[in-house]
Amino acid sequence: MNSLINEINSLIQRRQLGEAAGLCDQFIAAYPKNATGWFRLGQIRQINCDFDGMLECARRVIAIMPDAPAGYLQEIDALIHGGRADEAVLKIAAQEKRSKDDVQTLNQLADFYTHAGQFEAAGRCYQRTRELWPTEPKLLYNCAASAIALGKLDEAEDLFNQVLDMDPHDYDAYYNRATLRKQTAENNHIEELLSCIKDGIRNPAGEVQVYYALAKVYEDIGEHKKSFASLTKGADRRNSMLQYDVAEDVDAMAAIKEVMSDNFFEDGVIVDDDPGPIFIMGLPRSGTTLVDRIVSSHSAVDSLGEINDFALSLMGEIGPSKGKLDLIAKSAHMDFEKLGAKYLSSIQARNGNAAYLIDKTPANFLYIGLIAKALPNAKILHMRRNPMDSCYAMYKTLFRMGYPFSYSLDNLARYYEAYDALMRHWQAMLPGRVYDIDYENLVQNPEQVSRNIVTHCGFDWQAECLDFHLNKSPTATASAAQVRRPINRDSVEKWRAYTNELQPLKQALEAAGFKIKKASAEL
Repeated sequence: MNSLINEINSLIQRRQLGEAAGLCDQFIAAYPKNATGWFRLGQIRQINCDFDGMLECARRVIAIMPDAPAGYLQEIDALIHGGRADEAVLKIAAQEKRSKDDVQTLNQLADFYTHAGQFEAAGRCYQRTRELWPTEPKLLYNCAASAIALGKLDEAEDLFNQVLDMDPHDYDAYYNRATLRKQTAENNHIEELLSCIKDGIRNPAGEVQVYYALAKVYEDIGEHKKSFASLTKGADRRNSMLQYDVAEDVDAMAAIKEVMSDNFFEDGVIVDDDPGPIFIMGLPRSGTTLVDRIVSSHSAVDSLGEINDFALSLMGEIGPSKGKLDLIAKSAHMDFEKLGAKYLSSIQARNGNAAYLIDKTPANFLYIGLIAKALPNAKILHMRRNPMDSCYAMYKTLFRMGYPFSYSLDNLARYYEAYDALMRHWQAMLPGRVYDIDYENLVQNPEQVSRNIVTHCGFDWQAECLDFHLNKSPTATASAAQVRRPINRDSVEKWRAYTNELQPLKQALEAAGFKIKKASAEL
């Protein structure tokens, strides 16, 4: 039995999924009262984006082991990935009641609540784990992360301080703490961070986190040379840890343009002015969260934040693919009406009450052609930003997941060029469908630009949209701390403090045809 399980696990790790599924079938036939075969088969179906099949496996596990949490957790995971967040939340709540003293399960349930957009419930679970195991810094860390999402920034900083008192080697806490406020010459953590480096950092990921934290603090107090030196060390270390080739993303965007060109749109695209989803997209750190908070401060609108629902709906409809290029080719010949219905069902399961729901997932710019075909009533808002500020803002951000191109100036320039070409393609193919918003214009003329955005979305202006920083709804993005403050122009032309250091980026962008202009003096 154990040798068969080990072989299945090995095949899954090597992504030999067909063979692994065959062995799972053998295991299930040989050991019908052992849930392992069904559980592993559920994992395989999840990788293949077969979330209904995954759900079936999870329920088989539950039937065999009704008193163990594993099946229930897999069931919840399947419901969330399958676009059934409303059902998932009910299952999470039921499992929470059954798991009053199970720290590990409660911690997992809190993560699921977060994925389902239930941040307050996640905070409750994290708090319960903290009560059960008050000396475990990782659980305290989760409480701090939850506090950030809920806008309790002072509480989060206090919790991170407690985490570091317990475990000075929790390097992630150093970075997250640094992002919570603007550090000052009188009140910062520079000595603590330098001492950490001097004493020796235990792992490469820790080096990345500490150097990014140090770069953030140095920038806040105006020590720009020291800031960029620290940032370069952190970014170089992070980049060296990745197995990433920007050419794959560049080629994928070129393939999207080729596949979704004149022939793809030859039958035209229907546009419907009825209320529908609002997509806010662009590169990360381009102002998407700012626009999200402005629009979602309107009484008719709720934000779902950064979700994967469109990509998951797409992959669920297409099924397994051999990679990005295969997925792109298949997506051009799918049933777009079914894709749209699947996506709408998914987001309505997250929140079916508001007239308008925002999907603020930056990378959805890759899917604009599909969104236009599948969702005639969707509003597509695209954030643009000065390429130097845009690239520098990404470079100095340590993303928890995604955006592997952001840790190299060369990769950033190449990715930005491909992204810009793709956006110009969408504008040519879908004139008037994508509403561009310039970040610099927004922060210079916040009321007028905000009014224009609201009008474009199809509802009446409300003054609350300008008071977005008072919006207490949760947010879980890299800008979670910044959106709790009024709009400001501090980040416009920020790259010029590093003119010498960013010369390679500037030269690469100019060679690609971008004109690096100075922003208006009024800024």
